[in-house]
Amino acid sequence: MVGAGASALALAACGGTAEQPDQTAATDDQMSTTQEAAPVLVRTSALKGPTAMGLVRFMSEADAGNLADNDYTFQIVSSVDEVAPLIAKEEVDVAAVPANLASVLYNKTEGGVRVIAINTLGVLYLCEQGDAVSTVADLAGKTLYASGKGATPEYALSYILKKNGLELGTDVQVEWKSEHAECVAALAEDPSGIAMLPQPFVTTAQMQNDQIRVAIDLNKEWDAVQSGDEQSSLITGVALVRSAFADENPAAVDAFLGHYAESVEFVNNNVADAAKLVGDYDIVPEAVAAKALPECNIVCVTGSDMKERLSGYLAVLSDQNADAVGGALPGDDFYYGA
Repeated sequence: MVGAGASALALAACGGTAEQPDQTAATDDQMSTTQEAAPVLVRTSALKGPTAMGLVRFMSEADAGNLADNDYTFQIVSSVDEVAPLIAKEEVDVAAVPANLASVLYNKTEGGVRVIAINTLGVLYLCEQGDAVSTVADLAGKTLYASGKGATPEYALSYILKKNGLELGTDVQVEWKSEHAECVAALAEDPSGIAMLPQPFVTTAQMQNDQIRVAIDLNKEWDAVQSGDEQSSLITGVALVRSAFADENPAAVDAFLGHYAESVEFVNNNVADAAKLVGDYDIVPEAVAAKALPECNIVCVTGSDMKERLSGYLAVLSDQNADAVGGALPGDDFYYGA
């Protein structure tokens, strides 16, 4: 199943009665009538993987007809290359995408999108079959298998190494692969190898070889080097909204965020049920999701907290390669509700 659609066409009351003294009877009758507005069509696209997992409860509730405030449709896509055209053509209103892509789209569309929530924190882990590595310092002189050269995995690794007094390419070498699956294969063939993998590829690798263990959680290592005014987070995914849609439908955006927060809470607190939904929506297999979900750092962070964490993360990427964020850091208008 590539996507899921839902419609909830019942009208939702959004107005109220107000007493107005000294008005005509006709006006009193008008004011006493509860105002109702038609539900707004909210078209959502999400990238297959952790960035979509937090949505599954929301999607299933919409599919079951349990949400009557707006008309929600969902589409799950396999590649980031599929998302940008949907935004550009105004074929979707909300999208769950990699964090840096949101900044790139903001710059390409000249402020045409805003981020409404962080939905996934860091999902990168260093894995090995032995026990040679337990700290970042242990990586000195080592070679890692990794995918994501010239992209956020490389920049995140470089940042964490530098904060620990190591330089990528000098103190720590990387044998870059084109896909995460190649890193899993390389790790399987090299008993002493170390691989940088995201979830759910970590879980997939462990299900194939129970000797593989997580040596270092890069999300925790990122947090460990924050100090003073520098309080960023390692971030994988965000939810963004078209700016025009947000301006025209602020209540619909707020309602979406409410459902999203409830969905994330359900996913984190009901892993088995959430894993079944993840499998049903063909995001990843249920068995993988059941083991991976607790390690995917799925969240729904909004407002000023979102801005502080995300702006710091994007600044780290920009310092290494401005193109990673679209050439420039986004302005304050990028952060919805902050």
